[in-house]
Amino acid sequence: MSVLTTIGVFLAAAAGTLVLGLVLKWVDRKVTARVQWRVGPPWYQPMVDILKLMGKENLMPATARGTGFLLAPLIALAATAVAAAVLWHALLWPDKTFVGDLIVLVYLLMIPALMTMLGAGASGNPHASVGASREMKLLLSYELPLLIALLVAIARTAGAGGGWSFRLGQLITAQQSSAPVAWSLSGVLALAIAILCTQAKLGQVPFDLAEAECEIMSGVYVEYSGPSLASWLMTRAMLAATLPLLLIAAFWGGLYRAAWWGYLTFAGKYLLLVVLVTLIRNTNPRLRIDQVMRFFWFRLTPVAAAALILAFWGIAKGVSWL
Repeated sequence: MSVLTTIGVFLAAAAGTLVLGLVLKWVDRKVTARVQWRVGPPWYQPMVDILKLMGKENLMPATARGTGFLLAPLIALAATAVAAAVLWHALLWPDKTFVGDLIVLVYLLMIPALMTMLGAGASGNPHASVGASREMKLLLSYELPLLIALLVAIARTAGAGGGWSFRLGQLITAQQSSAPVAWSLSGVLALAIAILCTQAKLGQVPFDLAEAECEIMSGVYVEYSGPSLASWLMTRAMLAATLPLLLIAAFWGGLYRAAWWGYLTFAGKYLLLVVLVTLIRNTNPRLRIDQVMRFFWFRLTPVAAAALILAFWGIAKGVSWL
């Protein structure tokens, strides 16, 4: 693939993911409004919000350290755009992915949380500092069970004949040649854990502790305005559109491009994951940070470890449903 083609794929994936993310934000707000017996915003409201912020002044508090405060949202947005491009490329051309792209994706998807902590810490606001502390503890809580869940997918595809690989395209092709990871007991457990970790990575209820408007006045974003705040909103919208793609690629067989029904099943899987995330957001209260840490470390992590053991056991005994 030439350099111009690579740049074109990156720009198309980033722009398309942003538009998709803004549409998903509208769906989430509309569903939330209906649950609360409200009408909700029009379909174009998330786009109008971004455009309105882009036309406003970018204010910076006198106590802020300008470099980190202003660069953090841009780095987060760029990392999310690259992650989206890598995922779309793997889904559309699984035979042309690069070695270790799954590891690269894990790192890229951690950068928005790290930049959130950096930007909040550089703002000089005590509410933002509390939010940054919560974001750090949240990141340390959900990353371990998420990584173990991804190891289950790698183990299952290796047992299906794909071989041990951290290459996302190989995970997809191995599932399409045999069966998706989610069609096994260990795969179902791993997918459920990954969905809950995705909810935390998106910073949505019940894991929205770093923002928590009614407690710490939007926390990590309290000092942001104008284009900087718009960058954070675009980052979160793109994450909302990107993370379901990772779940489908790692656990649910990716995109079957051989027939027309493959695109329909892909859309159905995607919508189902979006609906699950929205339902979790609207049916749970916000947890305290100590409750979140106990939930991920002492509940999800042991379940993830059990799923990994089941996957190895199923491979060793030749039991496909494990």
